[in-house]
Amino acid sequence: MPRVYGGPAGWISVAIPATIFIYMLQFMAPVSAGQPVLLGLDWVPSMDIRLSVAIDGLSLTFALLISGIGALVTLYSTKYLGNHPEYPRFVLFLMMFMAGMLGLVLADNLIALFVFWEITTISSYLLIGFSSDEAKSRRSALQALLVTGTGGLALLAGMIMLGNVAGSFELSVILQQGDAIRAHPLYVPIVILFVAGAFTKSAQFPFHFWLPNAMAAPTPVSAYLHSATMVKGGVYLMARMNPALGETDLWFWTLIIAGGFTTVFASILALRQTDIKMVLAYTTLMALGALTLFIGAGSAAAIKAAMTFLVVHSLYKAALFLMIGIVDHETGTRDANILRGLGRKMPLTFLGGALAAISMAGIPPFVGFIGKEFLYKAGLDLDVASLWVTGTIFAASVLMFAAAGISVLRPFTGALADTPQAPHEGPWAMWIGPLILGAFSLGFGLFPDTIEAWLVAPGTWAVYGDYAYVVDLYLFKEVNAAFMLSLVTFATGAAVYLVHRPLRDWLGRVFAANPIKFDPGWDRVLDGLKALAAWQTGILQSGVLQRYIFTVFATLAIAIGATIWTKDALNFRIDWAAAVNGLAFMHFAVLIFITAGAIMAAITNNRMTAIASLGVVGVGVALIFIMFSAPDVAITQLLVETLSIVLVAVVMLKLPQLGRRHEQQARPFHLALSVVVGGLVTLVLIGVVQGDIDRRLTDYFEITSLPEAFGANIVNVILVDFRAIDTFGEIAVVVIAALASYGLLRSARYGADRDKGAGAGEDRT
Repeated sequence: MPRVYGGPAGWISVAIPATIFIYMLQFMAPVSAGQPVLLGLDWVPSMDIRLSVAIDGLSLTFALLISGIGALVTLYSTKYLGNHPEYPRFVLFLMMFMAGMLGLVLADNLIALFVFWEITTISSYLLIGFSSDEAKSRRSALQALLVTGTGGLALLAGMIMLGNVAGSFELSVILQQGDAIRAHPLYVPIVILFVAGAFTKSAQFPFHFWLPNAMAAPTPVSAYLHSATMVKGGVYLMARMNPALGETDLWFWTLIIAGGFTTVFASILALRQTDIKMVLAYTTLMALGALTLFIGAGSAAAIKAAMTFLVVHSLYKAALFLMIGIVDHETGTRDANILRGLGRKMPLTFLGGALAAISMAGIPPFVGFIGKEFLYKAGLDLDVASLWVTGTIFAASVLMFAAAGISVLRPFTGALADTPQAPHEGPWAMWIGPLILGAFSLGFGLFPDTIEAWLVAPGTWAVYGDYAYVVDLYLFKEVNAAFMLSLVTFATGAAVYLVHRPLRDWLGRVFAANPIKFDPGWDRVLDGLKALAAWQTGILQSGVLQRYIFTVFATLAIAIGATIWTKDALNFRIDWAAAVNGLAFMHFAVLIFITAGAIMAAITNNRMTAIASLGVVGVGVALIFIMFSAPDVAITQLLVETLSIVLVAVVMLKLPQLGRRHEQQARPFHLALSVVVGGLVTLVLIGVVQGDIDRRLTDYFEITSLPEAFGANIVNVILVDFRAIDTFGEIAVVVIAALASYGLLRSARYGADRDKGAGAGEDRT
């Protein structure tokens, strides 16, 4: 039966973000007054990890956008996907995504922030690949996961380094130590790692290719992901860390070059698309590049412009994605070459989309005009790279003007065209979102003081780090260079829109001729990794047990040898007289006994003899334990050796003789490796014995075993009390070994029974 607004899953999905939005409104008063709110509790105290929350202008702005737009998107999805058989699963993924984003922007602890960062990575993978029966969805989801996940690993390394440098993982503490962090020798690698995490998350060039492919997700996901959530996670990180990592040439030039190039490059790519959803996807890249550009610029005016544009973009981009989702839902196509004249059939959708498109184009009196004006003003006021910043924003604004026309003006005006489905207005749950967001774009433009006091000023203070800076937003004050640039933008943008179809064809030919293609290049990278993995697996996972053991011990030898060499651990002198002092004849006898067993195991060609020889070695080791007062360990050793010899011998009886030719080829290498490993272990033991032994743990066990653990046998107390989990692990190992032995015996008996059955069959035949 059809679900009513998605059923319980739909109602819950709307109620949760709406409740969060209403709850977050209570913090606007203190935050607007410059008083951040800090909350939290200890999560993993031993690792200095707190589940702490910092609500300042930046985090509150993001939280309101995430929850507010989230409520409209989930309401939209109740009709867009409400009757999908997997809709409850979609809601689960979307709620997990929302929780991850809210935790990311509100976390005051770096480790907690990373946990939520990865939650958004995983949940976005699930959402992008929601249509899992489609190869395109699976590929796009995996691409987003691998790109952003790789950046997340770099970010984790940077966070650990930053926490160690600052002496705390609390952001509220770290952000107060900007001068010390910038002067630290690890500042450069910290910036590189943080930028890697932010650029992959926010799809900055050259990591831009995964974001347009994420359009494989359902439209509600695209609207949410592009406007207020995941892709702005990297922008949030750069903005949050600006007081600690900014104000250096490395930060400045990295962000403005990458951000500026992404801004223009993405705008050009948007112009050559015919799928309106892809047009919007590339304009999101443009916006992310612009935000990165102005965060990198770092001046107070630039930060104010970035915070204004952050809100502006979230409002119009969510509305436009929801709008094109309605068009696709009701007409069956998103092709700009087909869609025309929809305004007559879908007036409310047209109105919501038009309001958003006008703001996107930067036309007054919408808030988009204010955002564009302050971007121009901030760029013109820069002392360094003013021409680069202003020029890139001008080029992007011109192309955004044309993109707004492609997205809304062309589909909704003119004569009605034939579409796969007869167009009609969508349900109210779908068009109410674009109308509300479009109305906010107009309202904030007419009354800029509201957005200034609620969002832009507190956000600017948090990012710039100066609560005394006066933020003043206005629609129009005077005719200046920024205003004249806006007029030129309108004229140039209109001209580009008029010729956008032949221009799009020309751009298509240019990009087709370009040999560098990032998305196909990604496939080649994956193919190369698969080939490397196959080659490596063929060597390491050959199925030959001897090679496995050789590889393990060779790695051990290299690791120990390299450590001894780099740490200069051979700087001790061995006192051989002291080493042999106190040793009796029985000690040397056991040593000869063990050596003889080892030599016999190495030279024999008979498996049974080799197993018995190894048993001799094991018994000799047990004798050493007995001589040095460890009878319990000796008993364990004897039991294990006896069990191993018996069980392995049973299996070995079913195997053929060792080949002499094989032994002649392999055994010299095995002998050399065993000598090297044995020598290195001996050196390590001698070095340990020659040094001072730290007896703190030993003394602790001696003092506390009887009064606290009520046991006089210290070894037993250690095993069953102080190291109970370790003992449990050892028991698990014994159980696994027993099961493996049982499996070997069972397989041997099964093979014998099968052979008998085959013989009987032959006789009967």
